[in-house]
Amino acid sequence: MKWHGKRVVVTGADGFIGSHLAEHLLEAGAEVTALALYNSFNHWGWLEEIPRLAEVRVVTGDIRDPHLCDELLKGAEIVFHLAALIPIPYSYRAPASYVETNVQGTLNLCQAARRHGLERFVHTSTSEVYGTARYVPINESHPLCGQSPYAASKIGADAIALSFYYSFELPVVVARPFNTFGPRQSARAVIPTIISQMAAGRSRILLGDSTTTRDFTFVDDTCRGLMAAAAAENGCGEVFNIGTGREISIAELHALIARLMGRQAGMDHDPERLRPEKSEVRRLVCDASKLHAATGWAPALSLEEGLERTISWFSDPANLRRYKPEIYNV
Repeated sequence: MKWHGKRVVVTGADGFIGSHLAEHLLEAGAEVTALALYNSFNHWGWLEEIPRLAEVRVVTGDIRDPHLCDELLKGAEIVFHLAALIPIPYSYRAPASYVETNVQGTLNLCQAARRHGLERFVHTSTSEVYGTARYVPINESHPLCGQSPYAASKIGADAIALSFYYSFELPVVVARPFNTFGPRQSARAVIPTIISQMAAGRSRILLGDSTTTRDFTFVDDTCRGLMAAAAAENGCGEVFNIGTGREISIAELHALIARLMGRQAGMDHDPERLRPEKSEVRRLVCDASKLHAATGWAPALSLEEGLERTISWFSDPANLRRYKPEIYNV
């Protein structure tokens, strides 16, 4: 796909992945409209940090409003839908809000995209929809299992998006990243949790279950994967995993980060950080061969290289002060 001059909308552009994706699209020559969640402070989240913000058309609003979604997509050619409620612990407290945002919000955008005849609707899913791996590596045929209200809401959102492909020929592509990490990530995620506590000088790092395994992908590779999925020939109606195929436990991750940061930091288990037993996804590792075969995409950075970049960003006092390592952020 030729991105130069493409009119692209990114929902959730004020967030971690969305802000990086906006940067990648700008570098590719796209005309970017970025949706940031409305707030009375007129703050655009992580978009405030991107160097070429002046070239972005920023719209503030909420995908729960169908009229806002309709206005947002007028004149657009491609939408990357990343706006979502994502913290799993908070989904135990407020599950209805996840349905309203993730399911109803996706429906609102699909209806708007259908009305305005978009060329491509890239819906961002999550590896959490698979639940604990029944086999590894996990390909797109793996059964879905909503082990948290968040995961269930994303299964619903995926189904809504794909139903518009089957029912109305909306050109939907579902991109399913595994665990993305990098600069600007939320404090609730495990890599920022470890790095920020170590950077703040803690000798004991508080974590939840350290025996679970994940497949971590650096954010730049995830963004390239999203753009590759959008451009995939014959990709409409398809689901594409984005991940590295490398599995690491949280305990091993803690040790690796400590080594890279040159720290002697032990690990304590904090009961507050544990998911309910049956809700914990114990193992995730990605099979991204389908995306590679369709587009040639492959991760460019190793876990160690990505962690080095992430540690460097979090270790900057100006960035670290945005986080509160002493507080567990759900």
